[in-house]
Amino acid sequence: MVSVVQNVAIDCADAYKLARFWAEATGRPLDPDATPGDRETQVELADGGLTLYFNQVPEPKTVKNRVHLCLRPDTARDTEVQRLLALGATLVGDHRNTDGTGWAVLADPEGNEFCVLRSTAERA
Repeated sequence: MVSVVQNVAIDCADAYKLARFWAEATGRPLDPDATPGDRETQVELADGGLTLYFNQVPEPKTVKNRVHLCLRPDTARDTEVQRLLALGATLVGDHRNTDGTGWAVLADPEGNEFCVLRSTAERA
């Protein structure tokens, strides 16, 4: 017997707003029934599979994430970092090296950290 990961739950202050950010970041659809003010919503990462589930909670984020997402873009890492910053992310830690290796740590609009890795092409 095994358990299957159904979703990754993200507690937040504004479920709809944060889900919209992640829908743009991942290029995946926001729940079509989602509306501003919803206390919970989701972004489907794989057709009929894994979702990012956003749940509105009263308390703010106070410490570093113990679990985070790592994104592998389909374009150059640095180009993706700039795109995500334009969407409202912030740069938290820069672990990019002069030889092109490494990653960048960003935070979404509510401060949840995530990494941007090199693309598959950059790793080749």
